Amino acid sequence: MSLFRAFSGSEPVRTLIAGEGENALMLRQPQPQDHAQWAALREASHAFLQPWEPLWAGDELSRASYRRRLRRYAREMREDRAYPFFLFRLADGVLVGGATLSNIRRGVAQAASLGYWMGAPHAGRGHMSRAVQALLGFAFSELSLHRVEAACLPHNVASQRLLEKAGFCREGYARRYLRIAGEWQDHLLFARLASDTAAPQGLATISAASVAVWQAQVPADPGAPAGAGEKEIL
Repeated sequence: MSLFRAFSGSEPVRTLIAGEGENALMLRQPQPQDHAQWAALREASHAFLQPWEPLWAGDELSRASYRRRLRRYAREMREDRAYPFFLFRLADGVLVGGATLSNIRRGVAQAASLGYWMGAPHAGRGHMSRAVQALLGFAFSELSLHRVEAACLPHNVASQRLLEKAGFCREGYARRYLRIAGEWQDHLLFARLASDTAAPQGLATISAASVAVWQAQVPADPGAPAGAGEKEIL
C-alpha cells in the first residue's frame, strides 16, 4: 500500500513538458500502472537496447521486479538522490522511453548524472533530444544543480551527437568505466554546466520553448498517464 500511495494519490506526481505541438512529450515519474507499457516496450526493444545496457536480470520485466524498481525510485526521490522519468507522447500517451537524473551530489559538487533509453520503434525521431533539453531545464532551475554529467560508449555515435547537440562538452575518457553488455567497457565522459546555458558559442542554448515546465499535479485518472498520455544506463 505504501508503494502505491507514494506514486499515486498522497504525493504530487511530477511532470515535465518537452517540445511543442504534435512533437511534444510529457516526462512523468514512473507509476504502478505503467508496468504493462514499460514491459512491452522494453521486451520489443531488447535487441536494440542490450548493446548499451548492463545485462538484464532473468526477471527484469516481471511485475515483482518493477515493484522493486518503483520502491527504489521512491526512496531515491525522497532522499534527493535521483529523479526518474518515463517519456510519453503528449498527444496519445504512448510510452517511448525513459531518462533519469541520478547520483545527485549536493554540498560542494551540486552535480548529477544523466542516463536515458529509447524504445526501438521510437528511435531517431528527436524524442530524446527534446527530453534532454527539458531535463536540463529541470536540473538547473528546479534542482539548482551546477553540473550534469553523462557518459557513453566510444562507438555509440548517436548518443555522442545527442549530447553534443544538447550542449555537453567532452571532458575525458574513462577506461573500463561501466560493465555494459556483460563486459567492462571504456566510456567517453561529457558534462554541461548551468552557466553553459548562456554561452552561445559552441554550446546549444536552452530556449524558452524547450525549458521544462515544472508541474506538481496528481492525475485525475490513476490508470492513465498524467496530462494525456532508463538509457538509465549512462
